[in-house]
Amino acid sequence: MTGTALVLRALGLGDLLTAVPALRALRRAHPGHHLVLAAPRWLAGLAHRTGAVDEVHPTGSPEAFCWGRPPPDLAVNLHGRGPGSIDALLSSGARRVLTHRHRAHPELDGPRWLDEQHEVHRWCRLLRHGGVPADPDDLLLPVPGGARRDVVLVHPGASHGARRSPPERFAAVAGELAGRAPEVLITGSGAERPLALEVARRAGLPDSAAVAGRTDLLELAALVGRARLVVCGDTGMAHLATASGTPSVVLFGPVPPRRWGPPEQGPHTALWAGTTGDTFAEQPDPGLLRIPVGEVLAAADALLAPAPVAEAGR
Repeated sequence: MTGTALVLRALGLGDLLTAVPALRALRRAHPGHHLVLAAPRWLAGLAHRTGAVDEVHPTGSPEAFCWGRPPPDLAVNLHGRGPGSIDALLSSGARRVLTHRHRAHPELDGPRWLDEQHEVHRWCRLLRHGGVPADPDDLLLPVPGGARRDVVLVHPGASHGARRSPPERFAAVAGELAGRAPEVLITGSGAERPLALEVARRAGLPDSAAVAGRTDLLELAALVGRARLVVCGDTGMAHLATASGTPSVVLFGPVPPRRWGPPEQGPHTALWAGTTGDTFAEQPDPGLLRIPVGEVLAAADALLAPAPVAEAGR
């Protein structure tokens, strides 16, 4: 190792996965460096699976960041626009800091923050500003061994109420899909287990179909990687589907898919009513409520349909 590169991304699952192209670009540009990702401890296993990260430095927020090591050669702000995230990286004593510009730190040159830019492209653009080529399509993670299962995953949870469609709607979707696929499972975190059980019971599924809280992150990633379809809101589960190449139907509420949606060229369908709102609201976004169950099912059916067989000689 010839030095250390420190990256701050102390956020959640979707945030980590949208930063994968940037992390891999840094790895390619600095193959001899020890690349340290300051991120929550629970993301460590998946971070290592990107092939770009040597070490996860447990960090829950920029305010909680504490380095306490020799200064890194390079510190990269993949967390936000600052100033808190910039201050955290400067506290490491890094010889060079790559970040978006902020008026609180006029001594640091960086690109202007673009609110409407897609999250994946945002960080690739930052690296290109620093002279590091980055490919925004470099999103896929290796999927653990095993053939695809004929299972549909329905994920009703999200970190904020504004991005959670009502449980009765997810239940209606899950109940209908149970007649189209041999197995439907309701996923989520341990905290979301009551929600998963409610959805399963409303859908007429056994409690055993609610696997929320029964898998750790790597087990969930393996389940997504082998699934036939994922139906979820705008949350980390959608990015797991993208990273696995698993077809998905993603329901967007307050935030448009042009900012956080799956790549257009993939086997994914983003449903959006065309309105924006408060991402941090407690109640489902009005735009999210304008996406009917029938539209979700039609999108799911299109992705579940077998691919057409090409005619001989063509």
